[in-house]
Amino acid sequence: MKLLGIEDFARHINETFTAELAEGNVPFVLVEAAPTPIRPNMPVLRAPFSLMFRNSSAVLLPQQTYLMRHSVMGEVAIFLVPIARDREGFIYQAVFN
Repeated sequence: MKLLGIEDFARHINETFTAELAEGNVPFVLVEAAPTPIRPNMPVLRAPFSLMFRNSSAVLLPQQTYLMRHSVMGEVAIFLVPIARDREGFIYQAVFN
């Protein structure tokens, strides 16, 4: 299994990833892929990064691992945490260390 990095996601900004939930397929739009600081003297397998997804549902989804599907990337399990709400919906963050 390939260890995914920021470059794998960055090319898919503003594209939709879909999670299959009991309510049906729920779309999440990837709105940001950003590097996060590396701690000094800490060995890493990949440079850490975070992803921000927007979901336009009126219902807040819980933090948990979602099996996300993307037309190019295929299936990826991503732990999402709701962090904000704006006029367009809820924002969820995933952090990769």
